[in-house]
Order: sequence, then structure tokens, then C-alpha cells
Amino acid sequence: MIEVKVLTPDDWTIWRELRLTALADAPYAFGSRLADWQGDGDREERWRARLEIPGSYNLVAALDGAPVGMAGGVPGPHHGVVELISMWVGAAGRGRGVADRLVRAVEEWGLRAGAEVLRLNVMPDNARALAFYRRIGLAEAGEEEGEVVMEKVLRSPRL
Repeated sequence: MIEVKVLTPDDWTIWRELRLTALADAPYAFGSRLADWQGDGDREERWRARLEIPGSYNLVAALDGAPVGMAGGVPGPHHGVVELISMWVGAAGRGRGVADRLVRAVEEWGLRAGAEVLRLNVMPDNARALAFYRRIGLAEAGEEEGEVVMEKVLRSPRL
């Protein structure tokens, strides 16, 4: 059974553990590097600040009680847009619906926040992620800082 938990800044240790695991597991998938979050970068106040981004929505997915994935949602660059960030599912959760569940939760949060578009950036050589995002309805919408921008309409704009 997949359980999704919304995190607060007090859950920073959960986020930290998964984020460090994600950066080690799939360094090609993120703009951040593992080294950026280790050593001097590995501070409680920094992890809390990440979970305190104004308007953010941060999730951890557990499968049979064990954390296996994470995702975040943040207000986008324009009104009516939310962004999916920090998306990762570990090997134990891949192919088991965890990624779908995380994205669906971010989409539902976006709709509750009044968004009409879900947006994300993905590394152009991350074929698995590109295929997944296409499968769930996102389409390429350009390029930004060397990453592919993908978008999905969450609902039709009001006339």
C-alpha cells in the first residue's frame, strides 16, 4: 500500500535522508549535487528552510511503511502555474505506482491552490523521467538553462 505524507519543517530529517539518497542514486536527474548538501551544506536550518519555501507542498511516499519517494510542489513563475520539484522514487518503489501517486498529489494540491498548469524541468538525458512525464500527460514546452520544460493543463482556463 502506498501512503503519502505531507511534510512540515519539523520533518526535515525525513526529507534530508531521502534527498541525500536521491542525489546519490540519480545524480544525473537533479540540478543540485550531493556534495552541495553534504559537509557545510548539511545543516538543520538549511533543510528546514527547504521545507519552508512559501506556499510549498512537500511529500514523502512510503510503500509498506518504508519511505521510497519524494516530491515537492511550489508556486510557479506565473499566476496559475505550480511547479513539480525534487521528484524521485527509489528502486524499491519504481514500477509500483509511487511516482503516479506523488504527481497526482501535487496536481490535486495545485488545483486546490487555483493553478491551471503543472510545470516541471527535467534533464534532457533523463529518458526514463521524460517517458514517465509524457505518459501522464505532460508535454515539452521549451528549454530553460539546459533542461527540458514540460507542462500539463490541470483544467481549462476560465472564459
